[in-house]
Amino acid sequence: MRPNYNKIYQDLLKMQYPEKLECPKVREQLTKLDSTEEILKLNEKLFKPTKETAKTNQQLKTYDKKTMLKLLSYQKKHDLSTSFMSRKYKISRTTFSKWKKILEEELSATSKK
Repeated sequence: MRPNYNKIYQDLLKMQYPEKLECPKVREQLTKLDSTEEILKLNEKLFKPTKETAKTNQQLKTYDKKTMLKLLSYQKKHDLSTSFMSRKYKISRTTFSKWKKILEEELSATSKK
Protein backbone atom coordinates (compact mmCIF):
# COMPACT_ATOMS: atom_id res chain seq x y z
CA MET A 1 0.00 0.00 0.00
CA ARG A 2 1.28 3.43 -0.95
CA PRO A 3 1.25 6.44 1.39
CA ASN A 4 -1.23 9.22 0.66
CA TYR A 5 1.29 11.92 -0.29
CA ASN A 6 -1.46 14.42 -1.03
CA LYS A 7 -2.64 14.27 2.59
CA ILE A 8 0.92 14.25 3.95
CA TYR A 9 1.89 17.40 2.05
CA GLN A 10 -1.37 19.15 2.90
CA ASP A 11 -0.74 18.55 6.60
CA LEU A 12 2.88 19.70 6.31
CA LEU A 13 1.87 22.87 4.53
CA LYS A 14 -0.90 23.60 7.04
CA MET A 15 1.60 23.46 9.88
CA GLN A 16 4.64 25.14 8.31
CA TYR A 17 3.53 27.24 5.32
CA PRO A 18 -0.24 27.90 5.36
CA GLU A 19 0.16 30.69 2.77
CA LYS A 20 1.52 28.20 0.20
CA LEU A 21 -1.57 26.06 0.57
CA GLU A 22 -3.68 28.95 -0.74
CA CYS A 23 -1.69 29.11 -3.99
CA PRO A 24 -3.64 27.47 -6.86
CA LYS A 25 -0.45 26.10 -8.47
CA VAL A 26 0.53 24.28 -5.30
CA ARG A 27 -2.98 22.87 -4.84
CA GLU A 28 -2.96 21.65 -8.44
CA GLN A 29 0.40 19.96 -7.95
CA LEU A 30 -0.88 18.27 -4.81
CA THR A 31 -3.62 16.57 -6.82
CA LYS A 32 -1.11 15.28 -9.39
CA LEU A 33 1.16 13.27 -7.09
CA ASP A 34 1.03 10.02 -9.09
CA SER A 35 4.70 9.15 -9.49
CA THR A 36 7.87 9.41 -7.48
CA GLU A 37 9.20 11.97 -9.91
CA GLU A 38 6.28 14.35 -9.25
CA ILE A 39 6.63 13.93 -5.49
CA LEU A 40 10.34 14.74 -5.62
CA LYS A 41 9.76 17.80 -7.80
CA LEU A 42 7.11 19.15 -5.44
CA ASN A 43 9.30 18.51 -2.41
CA GLU A 44 12.19 20.36 -4.06
CA LYS A 45 10.00 23.37 -4.91
CA LEU A 46 8.45 23.63 -1.48
CA PHE A 47 11.42 23.04 0.78
CA LYS A 48 14.55 24.15 -1.17
CA PRO A 49 17.03 21.51 0.06
CA THR A 50 20.54 22.37 1.24
CA LYS A 51 23.55 20.46 -0.09
CA GLU A 52 23.68 18.29 3.02
CA THR A 53 20.02 17.33 2.95
CA ALA A 54 20.14 16.80 -0.81
CA LYS A 55 23.00 14.33 -0.43
CA THR A 56 21.26 12.45 2.37
CA ASN A 57 17.94 12.39 0.53
CA GLN A 58 19.59 11.14 -2.65
CA GLN A 59 20.83 8.07 -0.81
CA LEU A 60 17.36 7.31 0.52
CA LYS A 61 15.33 7.77 -2.68
CA THR A 62 13.28 4.94 -4.11
CA TYR A 63 11.66 4.94 -7.52
CA ASP A 64 8.41 3.33 -8.61
CA LYS A 65 8.13 1.25 -11.76
CA LYS A 66 6.42 4.03 -13.71
CA THR A 67 9.28 6.47 -13.05
CA MET A 68 11.94 3.87 -13.85
CA LEU A 69 10.30 3.11 -17.19
CA LYS A 70 9.99 6.82 -17.94
CA LEU A 71 13.70 7.43 -17.28
CA LEU A 72 14.80 4.39 -19.31
CA SER A 73 12.56 5.25 -22.25
CA TYR A 74 13.85 8.84 -22.16
CA GLN A 75 17.39 7.47 -22.27
CA LYS A 76 16.59 5.19 -25.19
CA LYS A 77 14.60 7.82 -27.12
CA HIS A 78 17.40 10.40 -26.94
CA ASP A 79 20.19 7.81 -27.29
CA LEU A 80 21.89 8.86 -24.04
CA SER A 81 24.61 6.94 -22.24
CA THR A 82 24.16 5.43 -18.82
CA SER A 83 26.96 7.67 -17.52
CA PHE A 84 25.14 10.79 -18.72
CA MET A 85 21.86 9.66 -17.15
CA SER A 86 23.56 8.85 -13.86
CA ARG A 87 25.09 12.32 -13.68
CA LYS A 88 21.90 14.09 -14.75
CA TYR A 89 19.57 12.32 -12.30
CA LYS A 90 22.17 11.52 -9.62
CA ILE A 91 21.49 7.80 -9.80
CA SER A 92 24.33 5.29 -10.04
CA ARG A 93 25.17 3.59 -13.33
CA THR A 94 24.72 0.26 -11.60
CA THR A 95 21.16 1.17 -10.68
CA PHE A 96 20.36 2.06 -14.30
CA SER A 97 21.84 -1.25 -15.45
CA LYS A 98 19.76 -3.18 -12.91
CA TRP A 99 16.62 -1.37 -14.04
CA LYS A 100 17.38 -2.25 -17.66
CA LYS A 101 17.72 -5.94 -16.79
CA ILE A 102 14.60 -6.01 -14.64
CA LEU A 103 12.39 -3.99 -17.00
CA GLU A 104 13.84 -5.16 -20.33
CA GLU A 105 10.60 -6.67 -21.67
CA GLU A 106 8.39 -3.79 -20.60
CA LEU A 107 10.82 -1.24 -21.98
CA SER A 108 10.84 -2.91 -25.39
CA ALA A 109 7.02 -3.11 -25.34
CA THR A 110 6.66 0.60 -24.58
CA SER A 111 9.20 1.62 -27.20
CA LYS A 112 7.26 -0.26 -29.92
CA LYS A 113 4.11 1.78 -29.24
